[in-house]
Amino acid sequence: MLSLCECVIARYNFPTMKHKHELPECPAATAIEIIGSKWKLLIIRNLLMRPYRFNELKRSLEGISHKVLTSSLRSMEQDGIISRKVYGTRPPMVEYSLTELGLTLKPLLSQMEQWGNFYKSR
Repeated sequence: MLSLCECVIARYNFPTMKHKHELPECPAATAIEIIGSKWKLLIIRNLLMRPYRFNELKRSLEGISHKVLTSSLRSMEQDGIISRKVYGTRPPMVEYSLTELGLTLKPLLSQMEQWGNFYKSR
């Protein structure tokens, strides 16, 4: 039986996603490689609430540089975690949101939040 993540990946062809042979053998190391940076986790946290435009994300993530935000968004888009929608306006407006695969990270982030609260209470 396929897991939710496997079903989402099977349903959508993410052509730029890493191939199995490019990923670490350890599943935990794979997850860390895809979403393990501080900024990626915070971007995902925000996108779980709603879609964001680039400047909204930048303002909501105190301390992130333009370069790091751009790099993180591109990487997550290539990995199939987020999608980028460009509106044909002047000036162009770009909106980022989580893909179905990205939404499968919600329970993981929820568990991390619970553990963080537990740790802070000790």
